[in-house]
Amino acid sequence: MRLKAALPKLELYLYAAVLYLSLLWAGTWIWDASADNVNRKVFKKSVKPGWHYFGRKMDVADFEWVMWFTTFRNHILFALAGHVIFAKVCSLISPRIGMDDWYCKHRSLIYGLYGGLAVLVSMGGGFLALVLSHCFILYSVALVKRKWIVFVAGLASLASFKMEPFNTWQEGFVTGYFDLQDILFYGGSCFTIMRCMSFALENCEKKDGNYTFIDLLKYNFYLPFFYFGPIQTFDQFHVQVSHFSTFGLIQTFDQFHLVWPTLTWCMTGLSVSSVAGLAYSNLVYDWVKAAVMFGVINTVARLDHLDPPQPPKCITMLYVDSHVVNPWYVYDYIGGSHKNIFKELVATICTFVVTTLWLGPCELVYIWSFFNCFGLNLELWVDKIFSLPPFSNIEYAIGEAMSRRIRAVFGALNFWTIVLYNVLALNSLEFAKLVGKRLIVQGFPLSTLSVLFVTYCGVQLVKERERKQAFLDDPEPAAVPQDMPEEVGKMKAE
Repeated sequence: MRLKAALPKLELYLYAAVLYLSLLWAGTWIWDASADNVNRKVFKKSVKPGWHYFGRKMDVADFEWVMWFTTFRNHILFALAGHVIFAKVCSLISPRIGMDDWYCKHRSLIYGLYGGLAVLVSMGGGFLALVLSHCFILYSVALVKRKWIVFVAGLASLASFKMEPFNTWQEGFVTGYFDLQDILFYGGSCFTIMRCMSFALENCEKKDGNYTFIDLLKYNFYLPFFYFGPIQTFDQFHVQVSHFSTFGLIQTFDQFHLVWPTLTWCMTGLSVSSVAGLAYSNLVYDWVKAAVMFGVINTVARLDHLDPPQPPKCITMLYVDSHVVNPWYVYDYIGGSHKNIFKELVATICTFVVTTLWLGPCELVYIWSFFNCFGLNLELWVDKIFSLPPFSNIEYAIGEAMSRRIRAVFGALNFWTIVLYNVLALNSLEFAKLVGKRLIVQGFPLSTLSVLFVTYCGVQLVKERERKQAFLDDPEPAAVPQDMPEEVGKMKAE
C-alpha cells in the first residue's frame, strides 16, 4: 500500500530543488573551509600536489587511498589481470587441442589451482600451509553436520587471529615484509574462515552425502574473492561454476573521488549544515571506496560468468537500518521473517557479535555494534507499536500519500541515527560527538529542523525511486490489505 503511494509531481520537484540546492550550499562551505586550512602545518605531511584539473591539492592521509594508487594498482590489479589473461588463454587453447569439454567441466578447478599458485607466489608456502590447515580443520567439522559446532569452530578459528599468542604464532608463517603483507595476511586468512563456514553450513543442509574437500579448495582459492572478498556463499558459487559458459567481453570503467581532511578543530567555524554535510560525505566516501573495490573484483568475476554479491547500498539510499545488515546465515536464519521481537533481538545480537569478532574487538567497535543493534530493534519496536490501534486506524484513515509523508519524517530521523552510528567507526568517536552536539544541541531548533527537512526531501526522492521500481517489479495493482482495521472498512463502506 504505502510503497506504491504517489505524491504530486510539483511536490517532488520541490523536494528535489531543496535537496540539490542545500547540498550545493553545504559543499561550498566545505570547499571554502578546505581552502582556508590547506596551508596549515598539520596538513603538510598529508596534503600533496594533485587534482590539478580542479586546482586543488590532494589529501593522502587515507592509507586505503594511497594503497590503491600504489601497491594495489601495481600488484593486486596485476594478479587479477593475470587471472583474466590466464582464463582467456585457456578458453582459446582448449578447443584447438580437443579438450574443450574437459576444460568447461573442470574450469573452476583450474581457476582454483591458479589462485593457489598466486597465493603461494605472493605470500609464500608458510601462509599457504596455514590457510590449508584451517580449510582442513573446518572441512572435518563440516562432516559432523551440526550447525552449532560449525559456528563454534569457525568463530574460534576467527578469534585465533585476534588473540595472543595465537595471532603472533600464525603471523610467523609469513617470512619477510612488504607493503601489503598485513592486509593480505588478515584478508586472506579471515575471508578463508568465513568461506569455510559457508561451505560447512551448506554441507549441513546437503541431504545425500557430503561435498568434497576439492569443492572447498575450488571455492576458497578463486583468486578474485580470496584476499578482499566479497563473500559469495558456497551454494551460489557451486551452482554458478557448474554452469560456466564461454568467456565474455571485458568491461572497463574509470572512477575517482576527492578526499579532504576531517579534523575536529577545523570544524569550529563551519555552519551546522556544513558539519552535517561533512558527516554525510564521510559515509559516502567510504561507500565509494567499497564500490570501487567491489567494482574491480566483481567485473573480473562476471567475466567468469559468476553473479557476484552486489556492492553495499549507498548511504544516500538508506533510511532504514534493516537495509544495512547483510542477511547471510545468522540474521535471516535466527530472525526468520523479522516480525517477532524476541527473535529479532537474538538475531541482531548474534549478527553483531560475529561482526565485532570479524572487525576486531575494541571499544569503538563495541559502541558501533551496540548502537546498530539497538537501531535495528528500535525500528521493529516502532513499527509494531504503530501497527496497533488506534495508530493503524489513523494511518488508513489519512490516506496513502499522507501516510508516506509521515513515514518519511521518521525515515529522516532514522537516517541521521544511521549516520551518527556509523561515522564514529569511519572517522572517530570525537568526530561523532561533535557532529551530534552541533546538530542536536547547538543547532536546535532552526538548523536542526532545516537539516531534517533537507533529509526528509531526500527520503521522499528515494521512496519515489523505490515506488517506480515496485511498479516495474509488480505492475499489477496493489491488493487491498487483509489486515485493514474494521473501523476503516466501515467508514469506507459508508
